[in-house]
Amino acid sequence: MDFSGILIYMRPEIALMAAIVIAFLYDLIAGSKARKFFNPLMCMVMLACVAACVISFPREPGEIFGGMFSYEPVHSVLKCILAIGTLIVFLQADKWLGREDTEFKRGEFYVLTLSTLLGMYFMISAGHFLMFFIGMELASVPMACLVAFDKYRHNSAEAGAKFILSALFASGLMLYGISFLYGTCGTLYFSDMPAHLDGSALQVMALVFFFAGLGFKISLVPFHLWTADTYQGAPTAVTSYLSVISKGSAAFVLMAVLVKVFAPMVEQWQTILWVLIVLSITVANLFAVRQQNLKRFLAFSSISQAGYIMLAVIGGTPFGMTSLIFYVLIYLAANLAAFGVISAVEQNSDGKVCMADYNGLYRTNPKLAVVMTLALFSLAGIPPFAGFFSKFFVFASAFEEGFHVLVFIALINTVISLYYYLLVVKAMFINPNDSPVATFRSDCSTRISLVLCLAGVLLLGIISSVYDGINLFSFGL
Repeated sequence: MDFSGILIYMRPEIALMAAIVIAFLYDLIAGSKARKFFNPLMCMVMLACVAACVISFPREPGEIFGGMFSYEPVHSVLKCILAIGTLIVFLQADKWLGREDTEFKRGEFYVLTLSTLLGMYFMISAGHFLMFFIGMELASVPMACLVAFDKYRHNSAEAGAKFILSALFASGLMLYGISFLYGTCGTLYFSDMPAHLDGSALQVMALVFFFAGLGFKISLVPFHLWTADTYQGAPTAVTSYLSVISKGSAAFVLMAVLVKVFAPMVEQWQTILWVLIVLSITVANLFAVRQQNLKRFLAFSSISQAGYIMLAVIGGTPFGMTSLIFYVLIYLAANLAAFGVISAVEQNSDGKVCMADYNGLYRTNPKLAVVMTLALFSLAGIPPFAGFFSKFFVFASAFEEGFHVLVFIALINTVISLYYYLLVVKAMFINPNDSPVATFRSDCSTRISLVLCLAGVLLLGIISSVYDGINLFSFGL
């Protein structure tokens, strides 16, 4: 075995496995006084993981383990983004993990979260359907434990049960579809399959089952039914992780597999994706208008955002891939900022997460109200915030490939989304409230995370070198 190849191409995975070992050992041996340094330690470890992704930029793509694990520069870019998002989630989870009923479970949270991230890394770099499926399960099973982490509070246990049952059903469908591919192609290697695809009925069924499996991960309609209940019942830190990190990795993997494996069936998967995009954006926007719980509100928002992300996928071009990664980066900053504000208010106001609870928030906590407003403006795609530029690029990538009607429908839905995002802004700045959320000071970790997210919302779209850098590192364009 060529161990030099492993050290070159698997630096992010090796760093992440080391992080899991560090979290496990620290949880095992640290005393009660040392445990208060658990969060700073894990944040520093995640910084090291980000650095491992940054330095893993070999000039040429490569593969190891007989082609089951592949490397492309774009993989390191996405893994770096996901590691940064996980770091921000760790910062926002500090106060929640410091509660009396969760303090003793800090180590479990970090180990489970890092395990899901490792599974996503394997999904991203998979060159074989077996490696891909193992990575997907490694990302899904610990996630169910995270969703049910607050099993004695709210609806966390119910949310975990719904998540794991839906995940098992989706995984079963995907595995069934993969078996069809193996039966008709005689191989599970991504690079070998296109030569054996002819668009037969069995292969079309396999494609549909594959969409069902990843559609669940991305929360595309009609595979979204678990999303709102799970987002509402899960701890807020877990919800933010699930809405951004999991969704971003799954969207990238979907595009990679469609382009690499199902290229001969491009007409079939573009038709399926066209329908899913329209359903996801439209249905999610209509349901989001009716929500009063902000976590359910952002659940339907994330379903809508998943539809916009798929606009970058449907063309199957390098421009679309760059737009997808850029969208995930900006979506990460905006969505984590919104969830950071929700988490801060929830932890300091006895669990208030309804929209009516945010009436008059600007009077008592103006800084948090401003951060939430800017995050929602970015999610809505209002210029000059970063979300406008990310939507522009995904719209442009789909328009360039001739999907003019689809882009027009997406633009109409953008207007609808602007309405329900402004409902939250109206509640914070205009709606009266005789007993608004009391003034409080967020903990240091939360403030750092919100500053990072706010910098992303304000600067990522304006600094064009970010988009150019993704192009350069990923494709050399």
